[in-house]
Amino acid sequence: MFKKLDPLLHNELRLAVIAYLIAKQKVSFKELKGVTNATSGNLSIQLKKLEQAKYISIHKSFKDNYPLTQLNITKEGQQAFKIYFDALKSYTKTL
Repeated sequence: MFKKLDPLLHNELRLAVIAYLIAKQKVSFKELKGVTNATSGNLSIQLKKLEQAKYISIHKSFKDNYPLTQLNITKEGQQAFKIYFDALKSYTKTL
């Protein structure tokens, strides 16, 4: 039987964000935008959804008078990714 996949992570951009944060732990919005090739608007919307689910935390500040947005993955986000990844692996075991 197939395990249910987290619909929040079953979106290409949100999954890319979480996977990148698993590897890096903390990144800037600018770095993430460059890595994902997403538009600022789309990335912002997807980040808000991840933040509302408590998968990431968003910290806004200024560096040299320029806005700086940094993102961290939370323990909930790490756990959600692990569950999602394990569920995907279970799909190959059923073949």
